[in-house]
Amino acid sequence: MRRALAWYYRVMRDEAPAKFMLARLVEFSEDPSRLDTIAIIEEKRRLRGELEALRQRALRGSYGLEDYWRDARSAPEHSVLTASAVLARRLASPCILCERRCRIRREERIGACRLDIRTYVHSWFHHLGEEAPLVPSGTIFYGGCNFSCVYCQNYDISQVAPRAGEVVDPRHLAEIQRLLRLHGARNINHVGGEPTPSLHTIAESLLYLDVNVPQLWNSNMYMSSEAMEVLIDIVDIWLPDFKYGNDDCARRLSAVPSYTEVVKRNLVLAAKHGDMIIRHLVLPGHIECCSIPILHWIAANLPKDRILVNIMDQYRPEHLVAKYPRRWRELTRQVTWEEVWRVRAEAERLGLIYEPVS
Repeated sequence: MRRALAWYYRVMRDEAPAKFMLARLVEFSEDPSRLDTIAIIEEKRRLRGELEALRQRALRGSYGLEDYWRDARSAPEHSVLTASAVLARRLASPCILCERRCRIRREERIGACRLDIRTYVHSWFHHLGEEAPLVPSGTIFYGGCNFSCVYCQNYDISQVAPRAGEVVDPRHLAEIQRLLRLHGARNINHVGGEPTPSLHTIAESLLYLDVNVPQLWNSNMYMSSEAMEVLIDIVDIWLPDFKYGNDDCARRLSAVPSYTEVVKRNLVLAAKHGDMIIRHLVLPGHIECCSIPILHWIAANLPKDRILVNIMDQYRPEHLVAKYPRRWRELTRQVTWEEVWRVRAEAERLGLIYEPVS
């Protein structure tokens, strides 16, 4: 467990600077605001080796926080971090932050995520209900979501009233993160709803964040490939929600096209750029079509020594399933112990079972 999350633990214990801090030290060739989107991405890719080399030094223990604060005094004016913030803002309008690619100018209209260009925070607090290595987790719940899950447990902030939260700008969001860390958070947990529609504000907030803290991305992983170019340079630990083993269930239950192609692509990329705990919520009646195929894909395509899987059993009928039970009959009950045992037994057989430790 600790070996799989080695980077996260080093940052969490202040033994290494978080990736966003290291990205602040890697000089960008010129002002990214003067470049087009493709040029920014290409330059970020060119510099990623330098960023990774710095991270590996920190992982080995040869570059610590004292080294960072010394180097930060002469940090470049334009860095990989500033380029990430510029790129995220570009992607937000016309919006291609997620693979719905609605291309809506969110200053003028509501996007597919149910949001305008502003970022809405519904709550932020120390969450004690996450996986053991993550708690207390400095959790920030953002409004909006690019999915329409019929059983969503956070439907109030994701679908019904996503714009009812507090509007925050990057500086305010940085202060929220700072307070969470100073009062004991092990990480900053960006969740929702779904954090992807707010990536432009999140990325820019890191320009103002002056405390070391792991950045945790708690997401449905339906980001565009361009958004991933932002995230892989700033995220320390990924907490993806792998929902469905096929596209038919994804369309029927979440109204999402091309689900498996997009999520699998992003998981493979994310696994190369940070630690990861994959969450899978067992849905009643979806063992053979979703749970088992997901486990087999993870075992075949991701590094089992570095990827942890949390099999979750807390499904309950919510939102539209509770309101219109005849439309989704298999989801009108809680998952049985036999179903959960079947999934966990298969995960264990494949070497994927996740055992929580503090």
